[in-house]
Formats: sequence, structure tokens, C-alpha cells
Amino acid sequence: MSKIFEHLLKNRHFTKDFLHPKYDETLDPFLLHDMDKAISRIKKAIKNSEKILIYGDYDVDGVTASTVMEQALILADTNPDNISIMLPDRFADGYGMSPKLITRAKKQGINLVITVDCGSHNHAIIDELNTLNIDTIVSDHHETADTMPGAIAVINPHRKDYPTQEMQNLAGVGVAFKIAQALAKEDLIKNGQEKWLLDLVLLGTVCDSMTLIGENRILGYYGIKVLSKTRRPGLAELMFRSGVKSINSESIGFQIGPRLNAAGRLDTADLSLNLLRAKTPIDAAPLAESLEILNKKRKTEQIAATREITQRGVSNDPVIIETGNWHEGILGIVAGRLVEQYHRPAFVLTDVGNNVFKGSGRSFGDFNLADALNYAKDSIIGGGGHAGAAGVRVDGKELYNFREQINEYYRSLHLTNQEDYLKQHADLDVTDFSELNLDLLDELKQLEPYGPGNEEPIFCLKNIRISNLTRMGAERNHLRLDLRDKQGKYLKAIAFYAPEKWLQIDPDFDRIELLVKLSENDFNGVKSLEARICDIMMI
Repeated sequence: MSKIFEHLLKNRHFTKDFLHPKYDETLDPFLLHDMDKAISRIKKAIKNSEKILIYGDYDVDGVTASTVMEQALILADTNPDNISIMLPDRFADGYGMSPKLITRAKKQGINLVITVDCGSHNHAIIDELNTLNIDTIVSDHHETADTMPGAIAVINPHRKDYPTQEMQNLAGVGVAFKIAQALAKEDLIKNGQEKWLLDLVLLGTVCDSMTLIGENRILGYYGIKVLSKTRRPGLAELMFRSGVKSINSESIGFQIGPRLNAAGRLDTADLSLNLLRAKTPIDAAPLAESLEILNKKRKTEQIAATREITQRGVSNDPVIIETGNWHEGILGIVAGRLVEQYHRPAFVLTDVGNNVFKGSGRSFGDFNLADALNYAKDSIIGGGGHAGAAGVRVDGKELYNFREQINEYYRSLHLTNQEDYLKQHADLDVTDFSELNLDLLDELKQLEPYGPGNEEPIFCLKNIRISNLTRMGAERNHLRLDLRDKQGKYLKAIAFYAPEKWLQIDPDFDRIELLVKLSENDFNGVKSLEARICDIMMI
């Protein structure tokens, strides 16, 4: 173990057990309240050949959770013909259990509904299912109401009456996987077969930005191993088309995840669901191609919307609120880009007809969007969400009042130093480039997958000089710096879509420090280490 890697582990308080966790040390699924009731009801459904409807969500977490639940039931000897999956439409249904579920359940003669990644707030729909003698098992990971819905079982680590602290970082797919583990523990699934579901658990957990320590560390560690040799033709085809060379957080977050998400954003999430369930490469190919096309469209529309907003300029209000005519599916992404660019919370809303504006918000630090929407409740049709992400609907006649009330609430908090939450901080200082090499990069790979609680390591390069600065790309908005340390050793550093102030750096200025992450460059079969610039600081 290199000294620099050893120092990194020490600074993060990571032990060797973190580097090589044991699957057998995952938490007992029956620690989750109502798990025994859920397994008992599933056993009955299998024994009596009942019809089961899995109801999910339209994002990566929801789609992977739906697939995990279906395949867990099949591994437990449920007749595949007795299982169906229903996903909501982002535009027609929104998040959660749609009333359309009632109609479909009656039409198909469903006996049992199992939700994944939703259901904790859908009391009325579950009550209506009960009147039809259709049982419901809720599996979810979102914050719950003060009272539980009237389901046979509500498996949610955030239950206020029976919280399961050790599992509160699980994604929706993680909760679904705990049900699979419980089925295995009850000998309904052959020992170890549930592990083949961990590729999906990894995708949903990383794409839902869940904390990657504790239980998620174990699931993610083995998820990488399973995904690297996935048995799913759909994932194999998607990774091939998107140019995935290695399985890590970057390829999941920037290549696999956006394509799976593109379906629910611009079309129907059934595209991604069918890809994950595809049985042959022939079945998978057209689905992967459709996702590739949708992702390109999503990217084009996202860039155009962001550019339109930045070119016309944003207000000086503490919370940015922008309106226009953009696709509903990209609003959250654009709001996130505005947060990155202006270091302020942002709402982006689009006209959806009848003078109604639908929007998404993104925040950081101490400004809670859910609380802000509650403060502005008199000026909105409806909305809600979490501290950092929320959705809202506003009557066009109330847009001015909405903007005023949201910013009034922000000012009332008297927040200070909020930009500090967006600053990146170095794990270690480096003055000798010989410490940074491909061997260190191999050691760092042991920490994958990266995410909240286990961020990708950042190094501060000190006592350096720039030997060359190059602007790259068709629009000359990418930056390459050729760096030298005091011993004359060389390192290449890259920044894509670099801020203009970075592009204007004087190469002769030698009082400079860089925050960087390390990556591998593979050009014509020759591998080399390069740095990806996170920040440039003048000292």
C-alpha cells in the first residue's frame, strides 16, 4: 500500500474492512418492520398462484427496483405469467401511485400489489384497493407520513413508528433487495442467487445519490463485481453503445444512468424497464438505440434551455426563478446547472398549458425547498419534495407572488456562507508528482463506488507551474494545462467546459494551486495518468 493511499484511508477513517467488505455482513432483512408480514403474504400469493402487480417509479431507482422485485419473485418460483409491472407517466401521473392503478388492477384480476420506491403517502388509493379485496405491500425509502397507509405491510426504514436507522440510506431498489434477501433467508430463493440482482441495486443506489457507506458500501462493492459481468443483454448492449470501458461511479453517473433516465424524462420509463428485462441481444438492441436517441435529445434540449437562461441573464434575487417553454423532463437538470453556475438555489418552470407552470427546484446548504414551498403555499397550486429537490405547479397569475414569497422566505432565514457548501475540499496535498501514478489509481479503485459519504478523492497540487495552456474543442471552451512540479516532473490536467476565468489564466503566474481528481487516459492502447480539474485557486 502506497503512503499516499494509506494517508487517505487514515484521513477518512476507513479500515481494511471498508476496502473488502463481506457480503455475509449485510444486515438482517427482518430488522425492517413488517418484513415478516410481507414475506408471509408473498408466500401465500406464490402458493395460490395469485396475480401480482408491481408498481414502481419512472427514474432509475424505480425502474431497477421494479426489475429486482419481479426477478426476486421469479427466483422464488412465482409463475412469470402471474407478474406484471406498472410504471407511472411523469407527465400524466406524476410521482406515486396513480388512480389508473385501480382500473388496471380490476381489469387484470390482481390479488396483490407490491409497490417499490413509492406508496408511503398513497393512503387513499390503498384504501380503495382494500375495498376491492386487493392487498398491498408497500416498499419505499422516502419520508413517511405520521400515519401508515392501510397496507398488509409497509416496509420503509424511515417509518416514524418503527425507524430502522441502520438502513435509512437504502435506495428504493435497496429496500426491494432486502425483500429478495428475506425470501432467500426463508429458502424461497436458492442460497446466493439473489446476489445476481446487485448490478441493478448498484445502478439505482448510485443514480439516486444515496450515501455509500454502511449497508450501501457492501451492496455497491458487490454490485460492481456483478455489473462487470452482467447477465443482462440489455445492460450489456447499453454499455456497449455508450462506450463504457470500466464499471465505476463515473460510467454509471454519466453514461449508463442518464440513458436509463432519459426514457422517463422525455418519453415513457417502460423503455428502460423493457431494456432491463430483455432476454436476448436482438430484443435489447432497438431499445438501447431508442434510449441513445432520447438521451441525445435530452442533452440538446438541456443545453439549449441553460444557454437561453444564461444569455438573457438571471435576476439578482437570492433564489433564481426562471420561466419559459421547455420540456418538462429537463427542468430539474437545468435547475441543477443553474445552481452550479450561479451558486444560488434555483427553480425552473415551463408553461404546460391553461396558464399553468410546472417546475423543479434544486437547492443546497441550509435552504430547504420543501419548507420554502410550504411558506409560499398561498401562491402555488401544489408542490413538495425534499430539502434539496422539489417540484411545484403555479398558476401563471401567481408567478410574481411565488417569486416574491420564495425570496422573502430565503431572506428571512438570514443565511450566511452558503457557498461554502458547494466548495470542494482536498483530501491530501501533493507537491511531488511522482506520488501520482497508475499504481495509485489502481489503489483508489478499491474505494469504488463513489458517492455521498465516500466521495471521489481530491488532491491539492501545490508548488506547481504551468508550462503550457491550451484551449480545446470546437468552441474552445475546454482547457488543458501542462504542469510541472518543483522537481520538473510532468502532469497533464484537463477541464471540460471550463469557466472563462480559468481559460484566461496567465501561464506565467506561478502562485497557483489546483484541486484535481485522477483518471486514466487510454490512447491507442497506451495508458497514462491525467488530472481532472475541480478548482483553480490563485494564492
